[in-house]
Amino acid sequence: MEAGTVTLTAEERQSNPGPNPGPNPGPNAPGGGAAKEPNQGSAEAAARPKDGKSAPERKRARNLTEDKRFKLFSGTANRPLAEEIGRHIGVQVGEAKIQRFADGEVYFQLLENVRGVDVFVVQPTCYPVDQHLVELLVMIDALKRASAARITVVVPYYGYARQDRKDRPRVAISAKLIADLLTTAGANRALFVDLHAAQIQGFFNIPVDHLFASPVLVSHFRELKLPNLTVVSPDAGGVERARFFAQKVGAPLAIVDKRRTDINVAEVMHVVGDVEGRTCLIIDDIIDTAGTLVKTVDALFAAGAATVYACASHAVLSGPAIDRIANSRLEQVVVTDTIPLREAAQKVPKIKVLSIAGLLGAAIESIHMETSVSSLFN
Repeated sequence: MEAGTVTLTAEERQSNPGPNPGPNPGPNAPGGGAAKEPNQGSAEAAARPKDGKSAPERKRARNLTEDKRFKLFSGTANRPLAEEIGRHIGVQVGEAKIQRFADGEVYFQLLENVRGVDVFVVQPTCYPVDQHLVELLVMIDALKRASAARITVVVPYYGYARQDRKDRPRVAISAKLIADLLTTAGANRALFVDLHAAQIQGFFNIPVDHLFASPVLVSHFRELKLPNLTVVSPDAGGVERARFFAQKVGAPLAIVDKRRTDINVAEVMHVVGDVEGRTCLIIDDIIDTAGTLVKTVDALFAAGAATVYACASHAVLSGPAIDRIANSRLEQVVVTDTIPLREAAQKVPKIKVLSIAGLLGAAIESIHMETSVSSLFN
């Protein structure tokens, strides 16, 4: 095997203990914890024991730091995010060894007992997509064979999500294939952030929780207090996402008519809506090569926009994306840390990263304690 090993030992934990878990942030804070909703009606009365507390209330009173039936693990795709999630919920990332043979074959070994444990695995399937996907599948299989009670895959960025239908003859529906692979490997539940298409949830035969990064992004742009703001969808497919954002910040909506001529190639036609003299905010879920983004920016300026910002959940930033953003007329591009930002992108002042660790931590906590996650959508 090669020397590229990712291991967290008990000795390292003792020498570098994590912070004590503090109180969860309020639901209105960026990435904050969710307010738990009590059960209603006769179901609550039936579940209420002599101490007067319902089962969900007793669960919420527990501390995840002391919960022996909860563990959090991470692959190599975005370990810093997993560690930050752990700090939000008061646990440390579980001990595991990840190595690769000389030919790239992945080797994974759990270094602690997970029998009967509710396990969460954080692993976005970002670049290199296939490598991180196979790593996730191997981790799930190891957990299943180690008798974990439940395995929840936390996939902040779902690779292959753009291949969710047959838009041309003789093509694969890869988003469905990946869903089948995750389920077959042994995943019992899945947690995603901003799927490219919401209907991908239907590709799974296991429970799926679909979070949105909008609360974190909306909070940021509210604080900026941009004047004469107009929210812009870069295509017709993103109108629902942009409309939700526009309602939250109290701004009008504009749409850019885009016609895609090939994979990663788009031609912007015209702007639908009034953007003249206004501050425009482009809302998207993925920034890949940034070709669509910069053409949208050019179209907005051609229509009279004064200033243009952009935000997206997933900063894929493939190929010439970083140079395109750096050389564009964009004022700022705001993304989240669902995908670790490449080193070159970190040097671009226009690119700002917001953390969704608090949002994911609150969702993981709610799933484990079997409480509602619906408040996280706000």
